[in-house]
Amino acid sequence: MEILAYGVQADERPLLAAAFEGRHALRALDVFLNHDTAPLAAGHPVVSSSVNDVLDAETLGVLAAGGTKLIAQRSTGFNNIDLDAAAELGLTVARVSYYSPYAVAEHAWALALAVNRRLTRAANRSREFDFRLDGLMGRDIHGMTVGVVGTGKIGECFARIAHGFGTQLLGWDIAPNPHCLELGMEYVEREELLSRSDLISLHVPLLPATHHLIDADALAVMRDDAILVNSSRGGLVDTAALVETLRSGRLSGVGLDVYEEETGVFFFDRSVEGIDDDVLARLMTFPQVLVTSHQAYFTRTAVGQIIEATARNIHDFEAGRTNENTLVPKTDT
Repeated sequence: MEILAYGVQADERPLLAAAFEGRHALRALDVFLNHDTAPLAAGHPVVSSSVNDVLDAETLGVLAAGGTKLIAQRSTGFNNIDLDAAAELGLTVARVSYYSPYAVAEHAWALALAVNRRLTRAANRSREFDFRLDGLMGRDIHGMTVGVVGTGKIGECFARIAHGFGTQLLGWDIAPNPHCLELGMEYVEREELLSRSDLISLHVPLLPATHHLIDADALAVMRDDAILVNSSRGGLVDTAALVETLRSGRLSGVGLDVYEEETGVFFFDRSVEGIDDDVLARLMTFPQVLVTSHQAYFTRTAVGQIIEATARNIHDFEAGRTNENTLVPKTDT
């Protein structure tokens, strides 16, 4: 089958090509999918999308009119896809329900450690041969109280690393994870977790119930010197409220791999024209804030697993099968 993949990163391209070589004709584009770029897919029965593509009803309509039958999303998240519109248009939609949770958990810890020990500021100074230690004092992770918001596969991996550091673990989720309980995690209400934790890491999906889970009220409950890390979904954090919290001199570190308005910004080079998002621009002026561009998943292991699952989704579709990754039509497989 003819496959058109949108939003393909340079490091991802050879892995995609190898996965489909000899079986399907693959065309990989670095442009992202939206209404303007959807006509490029005309004649391709399979479109492979990325998490920052915009698959609204309008875009899906263009794809369907051009002959696309399958949307194979290369991510676990799918809030960028209008599933109801896809169903009405007769499109099949599949995602990747699993890839290495260690990739995201390790990146979350990289952010936490970097902001705690002021590594970005230290590295920038060293490049200018300024080797002073002023303003670089961090804290021991050992002995900290670490709050894990969401203790699924990724949250569990984050907790295991935290346990290795010798921390006290607090957890919040709809149900306790027995593996986290074995680590000594204490499950508490969200407000208690926020108020007691020195370091808080978010690992819940973005749902209506979790949108702006960390809002002004939640931030007000947190300790003044707390560290906040989000490597899950940008919409979990009310960024405007976060900026106001930082402006008031609170929070000793913030590490973000996601941002609620990242579409059209992350994965692009904006170094020449800059950005017109005043909230993001203001956020990045704070010295204790570190922002990376949705790269927590971006390891060879995880990307390889994502591509393998995407290839299986396409092979199953070709054979007339659904699997556990199929979103539309819904399946209980």
